[in-house]
Amino acid sequence: MIISNEEVKRVVVESPAGHRHIRTTIVLQDGQEFTFQEATIANLLRAYISVKTHPVHTTICLSGQRLHKRKEDFAEWQLLE
Repeated sequence: MIISNEEVKRVVVESPAGHRHIRTTIVLQDGQEFTFQEATIANLLRAYISVKTHPVHTTICLSGQRLHKRKEDFAEWQLLE
């Protein structure tokens, strides 16, 4: 699925009441909504900036992995290179 700017009706970035983390919701012209947790958007942004600014790398692939050993307060499921 490729989503163009013309297909996006609205993007809402907010920290919902009672939550510590930001959520990003993309609403399409056809009514579909996609809501992303803060960690997902942060990973996408890090990958995007890395590809955009690196002089040689043109691709970064993130894959979901369950971490059994992780830093305190880190989620068990992470998107890693």
